[in-house]
Amino acid sequence: MSEAAALDPEDRKIITLARSARARNGVPEGAAVRDETGRTYVAGTVTLDSLKLSALQTAVAMAVASGAQSLEAAAVVTDAEHAADADRAAVADLGGPATPVLVAGPDGTLRVSAPAGDASA
Repeated sequence: MSEAAALDPEDRKIITLARSARARNGVPEGAAVRDETGRTYVAGTVTLDSLKLSALQTAVAMAVASGAQSLEAAAVVTDAEHAADADRAAVADLGGPATPVLVAGPDGTLRVSAPAGDASA
């Protein structure tokens, strides 16, 4: 069985949403998170003179601003091999260190799935 086939449909959905945000906005990264109620929040990288946030940090901030109490999962679509430390920290802050962080390439292929508290994510 392929890794994509083994991926939970809800996790596949947030990877697809993250990939769409990246492509639609022409940004280096796209991200999506799913909160404890199943709502999703989708974002791209924010680069302003006065504010710089990764896509995953932005998605977590959107979840918090919308009243999310926790996260079930997070996904980032990026050229990087792993999620940045600051991204994993943001996910862990809201969802806890066991929250899965899915890292996918621009084509949507899953590269890494690891808990936010794991440095290999």
